[in-house]
Amino acid sequence: MRPILMKGHERPLTFLKYNREGDLLLSCAKDHTPTVWFADDGQRLGTYRGHNGAVWCCDVSHDSTRLVTGSADQSVKLWDVQTGTQLYSFNFNSPARSVDFSVGDKLVIITTDPFMGNPSTIQVKRIAEDPEDQTSDSVLTIKGPQGRINRAVWGPLNKTIISAGEDSIIRIWDSETGRLLKESDKESGHQKTISSLCMFTDKSHFLTGSADKSAKLWDTRSLTLLKTYQMDRPVNAVAISPLLDHVVIGGGQEAVNVTMTDRRAGKFEAKFYHKILQDEIGGVKGHFGPINALAFNPDGRSFSSGGEDGYVRLHHFDPDYFSIRM
Repeated sequence: MRPILMKGHERPLTFLKYNREGDLLLSCAKDHTPTVWFADDGQRLGTYRGHNGAVWCCDVSHDSTRLVTGSADQSVKLWDVQTGTQLYSFNFNSPARSVDFSVGDKLVIITTDPFMGNPSTIQVKRIAEDPEDQTSDSVLTIKGPQGRINRAVWGPLNKTIISAGEDSIIRIWDSETGRLLKESDKESGHQKTISSLCMFTDKSHFLTGSADKSAKLWDTRSLTLLKTYQMDRPVNAVAISPLLDHVVIGGGQEAVNVTMTDRRAGKFEAKFYHKILQDEIGGVKGHFGPINALAFNPDGRSFSSGGEDGYVRLHHFDPDYFSIRM
């Protein structure tokens, strides 16, 4: 499995996202310009210029026409995927950390960081059919969780919002009223900051990764802990295979300490685990720094990883991957 090395970012990667068809890969980094690539050969198609801060997160609409990006420049921007034109900018009083389109692309969840006395918030914005009619009014604003919210995503049928972040608790909110419905158990849940959250394609379960060196699989409706995958390093990124019962988990030590370690000792590989048996299947090495972003292609036949080293590595699985027997 020879990776395709995609060099287009000058700073560490923060997020990777495939479109629904799996022919485009979108990458965000700390260098202000989200980039779109062909997902089969890693060719760079173009960039979306307009942010002047690190871009933390992005999401692409169901029909691959709209892109939404959240940035440290205190804005969330809406783009035309094909032309790269900026259609609208939602402005906030603090950095925007996470964005997620609803099913149907009519709504988008945005989370903002605690900043200058403002608490962290989860906001729901309505996306207009015609960019001319777009407004920045929030349909719903939730304040409450302590510390930064690193990820907020839609639950099944857009009925709920699932959030996770610095205080290591996963919360499920009612997306109509903003009422808190469920919280994860402190004992069995994560003990440190939750860095990443990945929803399975049918939204029945999701995977979280945390600085406590573990990844955990949860039931979406009941918030029951299903599985725990133990690592020997802080987890920065997680992804669930849409095809096989595999999860991939990536991380590495704090970026601050990277220069002091050998790349073998730094544990910068993406590790595959069996989703149900929780056994390690194997690892994919290659990055020269911690892995910050992971994504599976929707067809499950390739995956990509983005690292602190500024590279995106695109891996197409060999045929024998699909016949691994546990």
